[in-house]
Amino acid sequence: MGILEELKWRGLVADCTDAAELAKRLASPTTLYCGFDPTADSLHVGNLVPLLALRRFQLLGHHPIAVAGGATGSIGDPSGKTTERQLLTPEVLDHNIASVKVQLAKLLDFETKRNPARLVDNASWTKGISYLDFLRDIGKHFSVNQMVAKESVRARMEDREAGISYTEFSYMLLQAFDFMVLCRDQNCELQIGGSDQWGNITAGIELTRKKLGKTVYGLTLPLITNADGTKFGKTEAGAIWLDPKRTSVYKFYQFWINTDDRDVVRYLKFFTFLSQEEIEALEKKHAENPGAREAHRALAKAATDLIHGPNATTEALRASEILFGGDLKGVVENTFNEIVGEIPTREIENAKLAGAGMPLVELLVQAGLCPSKGQARKDIEGGGVNVNNIREASATRAVTTNDLLFGKHVLLRKGKKNYVVVTAK
Repeated sequence: MGILEELKWRGLVADCTDAAELAKRLASPTTLYCGFDPTADSLHVGNLVPLLALRRFQLLGHHPIAVAGGATGSIGDPSGKTTERQLLTPEVLDHNIASVKVQLAKLLDFETKRNPARLVDNASWTKGISYLDFLRDIGKHFSVNQMVAKESVRARMEDREAGISYTEFSYMLLQAFDFMVLCRDQNCELQIGGSDQWGNITAGIELTRKKLGKTVYGLTLPLITNADGTKFGKTEAGAIWLDPKRTSVYKFYQFWINTDDRDVVRYLKFFTFLSQEEIEALEKKHAENPGAREAHRALAKAATDLIHGPNATTEALRASEILFGGDLKGVVENTFNEIVGEIPTREIENAKLAGAGMPLVELLVQAGLCPSKGQARKDIEGGGVNVNNIREASATRAVTTNDLLFGKHVLLRKGKKNYVVVTAK
């Protein structure tokens, strides 16, 4: 299966220029690129579709280039935005690019000798060009009429309150310039991106034709939405980031495991490298018994393995088991720490647990799990209270330093889902 057939089967082709000619060109190794503006110090799951597409091209013998937008990122792409982006300082951009480079290295192979991925920064070919030179050599090839007709620009111009600044209006020229430079210097013949990038991509195709007399191509990938119409990758807590410092591995795994039943097969195609046969087998099992959630587990494992590695996935799975009442025997501190911060946490003075310790009924009240000591006694006697995932039946039980996990934590649970971590300080 060729790369276009692969992408089409996965539902990853929104549009492309001259599909027949592009298919012929992709019959042999082709250099392609996708840009990532460093608007934050981490990529998020919404960036995965184009990133994984670069990897899919690479696995089939093509030559991928990831462009870090040190120049375009300082301007801000108006595509898909209803308001002006906040301008970033050079220092922030440099920090963000350095952070994103680490994540790109996990997804693309920069070491293979056959077709290694390349990472470039578009600031390297724009910083030496004066404003007047750019206007004379690049700007003259664009008519304002054509630029205004682009969907990303027109949508903003129709909003009288937000509008669009000249700065963001110029973004299209910079991205077009990227394509021309990469074609000239790296023999790049294809740009890929989200469907909101279509106007910018076609602008680059036209500029390359006018300046270099060469034919290049564009391919866009669909912008992913959930089955309920909400934006993919957004939760009540915010975006799901690839950096574990911003989104824990546990929470990352849970994001995928909680995928809507209607989306899980689509997301297996979009976000994993499982084969067509493997996905179709999971689709069959999901249709026959969706409650088994086998497709969800396969999706969560594949996505977490890809971004964080199998060892981190194992820890996330173990942490998940803990929150379903799993045995804490043999749990390592890193695994337990995955759930600290994901559930309510209360602090207590270590001295209060020394010696005879603190009555469990009192600790349940301080932890916010019970409104009163009387209710706490009833909950314990009714079998609804667990200490470190062990059911406690005695209302006279005291919690001492001997109960501390890793010398500092006690995991309390009331009922099936009400957890609190008590941390001794």
